[in-house]
Amino acid sequence: MLKQDYFKGWYFKCSNKDKTIAFIPAFHKNNRKQSASLQVITEDAAFHIPSDTLNYQEKPLSVKFGNCIFSRHGMKLNIKNDSLTIQGTLRFHHLSPIRYNIMGPFQFVPFMQCRHSVYSMRHQIDGQLICNGQQLNFQNGTGYIEGDCGSSFPKQYVWTQCCFQNGSLMLSVADIPMFRTHFTGMIGVILLNKTEYRLATYLGAKLKYVGENAVIVEQGDYEFTAALMKKNAQPLYAPDNGRMSRTIHESASCQAYYRFSRKGKLLCEFISDKASFEFEFQ
Repeated sequence: MLKQDYFKGWYFKCSNKDKTIAFIPAFHKNNRKQSASLQVITEDAAFHIPSDTLNYQEKPLSVKFGNCIFSRHGMKLNIKNDSLTIQGTLRFHHLSPIRYNIMGPFQFVPFMQCRHSVYSMRHQIDGQLICNGQQLNFQNGTGYIEGDCGSSFPKQYVWTQCCFQNGSLMLSVADIPMFRTHFTGMIGVILLNKTEYRLATYLGAKLKYVGENAVIVEQGDYEFTAALMKKNAQPLYAPDNGRMSRTIHESASCQAYYRFSRKGKLLCEFISDKASFEFEFQ
């Protein structure tokens, strides 16, 4: 049985060499009133499509919103309204799930404000979409899938994701309320040359710095830096006590700097123009 105030959503990011588009189907419950929505974000705009219902299953992942289907195998889209028309089919291949639940032991802690999931760090996309009359070809494109559930997004947080030549990464740093206190928690995965590195509070990760659109995390001999260089933020709705009443800003495709090292030795360092970033930390 769902809690009185609750949300559950999924994030499907799709990129080719020129364009990025992300789809966020979700359902929400506040004071026993249930609703659903689909948000679509590009480099240039964000769209919000409300609905009364959404159907899903977790294993295997499949989400049905209106005439659209989102799954680990791909997506079929048929959206028509006054501001957005999208039709087409995308197929996903060679998904990269992580070794175990990104929440670690925190998956068993009751009453957490928000729980995170990672379904695929990186996968191949084939197919095409017609978006407001523009053809988007995703042959040999790249995708990423994650999800969230709980009652609200954290009050303050940083989230970033980026697929790059030799892998993919994601990091979330957030102020987490826990009973009558709160702490800064973090979860992250760097998939590099088929090796998975995990940074997490439950593994001893600590926040070294956050500010000026940058975050630095330390864990033992490892240090990871993510910095937003040129944002391209679009407004999105986010949950607050199960209701999509909060506005956040995401750059679905922007310029960011990343650095990952062990004992001072670089494992990777690069600037990407295809990064995704939300910096909601003050």
